[in-house]
Amino acid sequence: MTEPIGDLLDRADRLLAAGRGADAMATYDEVATLALAAGDLSAATRAVLGLSRGQRFDVGAGLLPARLHAVYVQVDDPVAKARLAATIARTWAYSGQPARAIGFADQAVAFARGGSDPAVLADCLDATLTAHWGPDDLSRRRAWAAELDETVAHLLESRARQQAHLWGLTVAFETLDLPAVHRQLRALERLGEQSAEARFFGASRRLAVDLLRGRFDTAAYLRSVARDAAAATFIADHENVLHAMTAYPALLAGDEETCADEAVVFEEFGLAEGSPTILAEGAWVWVGAGRLDRAAALVGHLSPNILAGLPRDADWLLTLQCTLEAAIATDALDVVDAATDLLTAYEGRAVINAGAVMFHGVTDDTLARGHALLGHDATAHRLRDQALTTYQRIGASWWRARLERWSAPSARHAETFVLHPLPGGRLWRAGSATVPSVRGLGYLHLLLSAPGTDISALDLMSAGAGQATVLQADTGDLLDEQAIAAYRRRLTELDQLLGDNEDSRLSTERDALAEQLDAALGLGGRRRSTGSTAERARVAVRKAIVGALLRIAEVDPALGRHLYEHIRTGAVCRYEPGPLARWDLG
Repeated sequence: MTEPIGDLLDRADRLLAAGRGADAMATYDEVATLALAAGDLSAATRAVLGLSRGQRFDVGAGLLPARLHAVYVQVDDPVAKARLAATIARTWAYSGQPARAIGFADQAVAFARGGSDPAVLADCLDATLTAHWGPDDLSRRRAWAAELDETVAHLLESRARQQAHLWGLTVAFETLDLPAVHRQLRALERLGEQSAEARFFGASRRLAVDLLRGRFDTAAYLRSVARDAAAATFIADHENVLHAMTAYPALLAGDEETCADEAVVFEEFGLAEGSPTILAEGAWVWVGAGRLDRAAALVGHLSPNILAGLPRDADWLLTLQCTLEAAIATDALDVVDAATDLLTAYEGRAVINAGAVMFHGVTDDTLARGHALLGHDATAHRLRDQALTTYQRIGASWWRARLERWSAPSARHAETFVLHPLPGGRLWRAGSATVPSVRGLGYLHLLLSAPGTDISALDLMSAGAGQATVLQADTGDLLDEQAIAAYRRRLTELDQLLGDNEDSRLSTERDALAEQLDAALGLGGRRRSTGSTAERARVAVRKAIVGALLRIAEVDPALGRHLYEHIRTGAVCRYEPGPLARWDLG
């Protein structure tokens, strides 16, 4: 006999309360399907709301918004409508899509304010705060958090009070209102005496306050409290929070081994979920591990274009702050330039990790060091003084000590890179060293000579051969009969000139001509069309450039890294000049 839907829902609730999240989610999923098929919208509402408890922060929402919406469009009950709209808003906000969240959050509050249930209004205000968690909505969040606090003042419902205290704590951290931080944190800890979930949040946020004040000795104890609380109930994000509670005390305490262990977790999660925020955090933790190579690799995922397209959500300031920390440490000047430009409008802001899981300093701190690298000396000194004043006021001892140890350098001058052929054609100057001539060096030289300009792989090959311009249309023959004959005559001449003579210049010309001729002719000597040749050129040019970059990196790592970061290959190639880079091309 099939278990009644109501009994299944009760079982799912018990599983969730017991911390058996996977079993609870599977049961809610089953009930949602059964209830919709039976037209039982009350049970369907309860099931999909339960299902939403399994969503994790910074993870794609999957089908959850669609499942919630399928019930939302069918219900008429205003309370159910409000709860569903609020949950849809949170779902989109948690997955980094605030633009989709805001409309549902606004609808939720409108529904709730039309009723008389303070618990429903509290839920909808929580959703509104979550949807408007971006850097430009701080003043509105202060007002909504105050309204939420007032709404739950006479409620006994533990979860509603918990969310009110978490939002009060978050806004207090954002505004660096320390008395309010301590007041909200103490209220959360008192609530934790009856609620395992509140106890988890109280322990993790207590650690954030302790780390701000430079106390590292409580980290192990608070992690154990949070771990035990998570075992007694279900908290979807508990593993991520526990990793943060391990990584950040290690970073501040200089524990490189623990940082390295945790950085691997951040990196794997960030890559698997495509999360710029987790990648940025991972890059900074790799800096704490002393592995600047691994940090630089993750900074490479956070290019200026990626940073410019980040949604202005809960993670925006955090992502830019961590990215800038790592870019400064790894000397990624293009990323420093982009992140500094984006953050400049938010001078004086405190940066926290989501709901006050970690304090990440103030923007003035990273901006000071970023501007110094970019040569903005006066701005760097001003921001450094502002950050030190803030850190002294709030007692942020670790942050203040670190910034005091750093002194803003005087304006940084442009770095001059060297790459050009030496007389005779057999060797090239690459930085302070010399390398044997290879075809890819010529391609690089051409790209560097025209910074910011698209050059097709076909044109690079043609220019490298020093011969007639190659046709770039997708139809027609690559070389006409006259050109093919000229190529063959020149190859015969070069073979005669070379003989037993090892002249690298002549050898390079011969190899380039042979490659051009081979690209132009197919089987049986038939002329090849440009469509296939364009692809062959793309592959050949990329292979040659990569080989040249490997040679350069072996003798001058700084020059090699700059070229790796700024050369783009493909059917069209390009050198994107970085800030403060100058060239000696002979």
